[in-house]
Amino acid sequence: MTVTGEEADVGTDPLEPPLTAPLRRDLTWARVQEMSQSVGHHNDSLLQRIRATAAVRRGTRMIKVLSAAQFAGHLAGWLPYGFCFRACDIAHLRMPDELALLRADGTPDDGVAYALRWRATDPQDFEIPMGGVQAGLPAVPAHSRIGPMVLGTGFVPSTDDLIPEFVTAGFADLPMPANAQLLAYPGTGDEVVLYTYQPEQHGWLRLAGPRWRHLLEGIPGVSPDREYVPCTDAGSARLVGRINEQEYQAVADPPEEFRIKALTRAARYPVQSLARRAEQALWRGVPVWVLQRDDSWARLRLIRPDADAISTVGARCYERGVYEAWAPVRELADHHISELPYVL
Repeated sequence: MTVTGEEADVGTDPLEPPLTAPLRRDLTWARVQEMSQSVGHHNDSLLQRIRATAAVRRGTRMIKVLSAAQFAGHLAGWLPYGFCFRACDIAHLRMPDELALLRADGTPDDGVAYALRWRATDPQDFEIPMGGVQAGLPAVPAHSRIGPMVLGTGFVPSTDDLIPEFVTAGFADLPMPANAQLLAYPGTGDEVVLYTYQPEQHGWLRLAGPRWRHLLEGIPGVSPDREYVPCTDAGSARLVGRINEQEYQAVADPPEEFRIKALTRAARYPVQSLARRAEQALWRGVPVWVLQRDDSWARLRLIRPDADAISTVGARCYERGVYEAWAPVRELADHHISELPYVL
């Protein structure tokens, strides 16, 4: 829904401000939709102002539509990364064929749609792929990409909907916050919560009852009867918090709780400061995240993918906008731990 003026403040969640546009006789909804679908409008100041109204705030519910294989990956320990959306912007889409357009790995609709939903730890974890942000993606040739084209207008390619899209900043992994959910949309109009994330136990607790257990049967490597699934450390980012001068592994439970990661409730003290850490490096002059490494090889993800960077490192596209490559560790330059502080 598009509203303007005082109407925008009525009945809205402050954590999920609505997308608004100053509609008038010469700027209709159809015209805004048309502008959002044109690469030529990626630097349009009016469209940028409209797009900026769909803001992410601390605690905003974010969602990423998944295939069955991606669902299994997150159940095994993958972290949130890549293209995603505010949950409020796609709440009207409940059918698998409607959600298929938002699936990042380009797989076709298979009768059930899955999703990961979590609350944003901080707005700086997300970028709008518009204008100069991730500006190289719209020019990536079709044979080097997966999923829908990135228009660079900040909106999903669509003939009907006006859906603002986001990307995790620099395509980084984000630490999984407490109470994240793995969902299913079985084609009945229902939204089914299959698992919820328990950070202190570092695993997923199954919530799906007997009625929905069949939705897990098509997910590779997943037993529908298993009530708890522990995670491996498949992600590259972690949260650290400090109390006085002491550093601890931390847990985010947005919008208000940021605490020490501890099994006993009595030890879950709130932290005084919080930061996200991950490994960064340069390979052949291209900035990358270091996702995994051993003594010899490292798995890398491009931070600012464009046609030149992809060609330089021979990166492969694994899903929309996500380009990764393997490199000898000895060839990495400026290899360091990057720390992004949050303001609590």
